[in-house]
Amino acid sequence: MTQPLADVTDALLAAARRAGAEAADAMAVDGTSVSIDVRAGGLEQAERSEGIEIGLRVLMGRRQACVSASDTRPETLAAMAERAVAMAREAPEDAHLRLASPEELSARRDAAGLELDDPAPEPAPEALEADARRAEAAALAVRGVSQVQAASAAYGRRAVHLAASNGFAGGYTRSSRHLSCVAISGEGTGMERDWHAESRVWQADLPEPAMVGRIAAERAVARTGARKPPSGAFPVLYDERISSGLIRHLLSAINGASVARGSSWLRDAMGDHVLPSALSLVENPLRRRVSGSRPFDAEGLPTQSRVLVRDGLLEGWILDLSSAGKLGLAPTGNAVRGVAAPPSPSASNITLSQGTDSREDLMRSMGTGLLVTSLIGMSINATTGDYSRGASGFWVENGEIAYPVNECTIAGNLRDMLRSLTPANDARLHLSDQVPSLLVEGLTVAGA
Repeated sequence: MTQPLADVTDALLAAARRAGAEAADAMAVDGTSVSIDVRAGGLEQAERSEGIEIGLRVLMGRRQACVSASDTRPETLAAMAERAVAMAREAPEDAHLRLASPEELSARRDAAGLELDDPAPEPAPEALEADARRAEAAALAVRGVSQVQAASAAYGRRAVHLAASNGFAGGYTRSSRHLSCVAISGEGTGMERDWHAESRVWQADLPEPAMVGRIAAERAVARTGARKPPSGAFPVLYDERISSGLIRHLLSAINGASVARGSSWLRDAMGDHVLPSALSLVENPLRRRVSGSRPFDAEGLPTQSRVLVRDGLLEGWILDLSSAGKLGLAPTGNAVRGVAAPPSPSASNITLSQGTDSREDLMRSMGTGLLVTSLIGMSINATTGDYSRGASGFWVENGEIAYPVNECTIAGNLRDMLRSLTPANDARLHLSDQVPSLLVEGLTVAGA
């Protein structure tokens, strides 16, 4: 891509004006990604992709339409604008549809100071392959590992630019490096699988490949001989690598779009206890070198650190312009979007209060129960909060791991689950979601 993204979005807005749009915003995304997979000591797969995606949203009164393309020729932009205007004229009305007013717009128009773009050069494919090979070799060196399903290394860089007819124009670039390994222990029907992965914004922050492979292998070996746990009501400890899913269910319930539709189990809970009184939940989209950081939202509004739950009490919804209007509130800078869709609310970079005890301390306190390290499938009633998921992990007796388990289901109600949380102190601080291991009382375990 040689044409500056700002020129592309300006050209899209100009085409929208010529086509008769009353208001519009435009996005351009230019991305590069490289991924290398190795298996059994050889190159399994190598992929590289480069390309630009563009999106245009036009507003005709209280109606809107979005179109997208991967071609920046002038004739394509003109056709996009004409099609979007025609579609918007036929779209349903939204009484709260609008662009941000000039006084609402973010003064920050780039990601200066956030360190989202690694200045190091793009790694050569040979370097990525070497990383993947080192991860695989480290996994295979662990006794009990029968094979490595895949070891992968990847690099990505993505530039984004947003412009709108209200005068906003801004953009930034984000880079990423990734390592992962999936190891298998046992043979035949006794095979067990587990994994480990690490991602960073900067290459220099990425752990050694051998560590990634070793952890994946040790996890797979620990699962050897897994069986079903007993059924009944037991405490359940969510391991740190999956615990953020519980908090993401909370975030979904306080999403302004769901609240405005009346389809959230927390729709009437503002000011109520949704977590234990010792816990708070904070969003901060301005953390340095973190994958979920962003200097402004998808509507050009400023992002900022704010408390969603303070001392257990729900304090704020997650809002874009439309959901804020429907609820009679001010937007919170939480709009996200892709090139082919309108904005919608979402939170990034969330931090839950940590506890003082380790995961092992929580296991000792639970006595007998289930340590969950993997979840599959999902049945969540968005209106009632009823929760059911397939799980695997380890059965705990007398405060210590007794044996690995699989093929079980855990169930409860999210409102009750979240209010009974006890956090550990093991949240990884480089992640976008900083959530420690979480102990939940009294879930129903369906196993043997």
